[in-house]
Amino acid sequence: MLILKPNCECCDRDLTPDSPEARICSYECTFCADCVETRLQGVCPNCGGGFAPRPVRPPHMLARHPASTLRHHAPAGCGQETAR
Repeated sequence: MLILKPNCECCDRDLTPDSPEARICSYECTFCADCVETRLQGVCPNCGGGFAPRPVRPPHMLARHPASTLRHHAPAGCGQETAR
């Protein structure tokens, strides 16, 4: 079962369990569609794999199997410039 991470690992944008903007790789690394297209050029910075739209869990199943609340934010690996 997918854990449905709550945010983009690059920009920290909130990604609700029903977000059509969530993208995942085969290891469930989670990013928003904008970061996948503009920063990552469709390649996961963690595993080198591609992305697919994250499936949406039906609301009645979220009650039994809620989405994760653990945020993972790692902008250093996402093409962001470091502060000077």
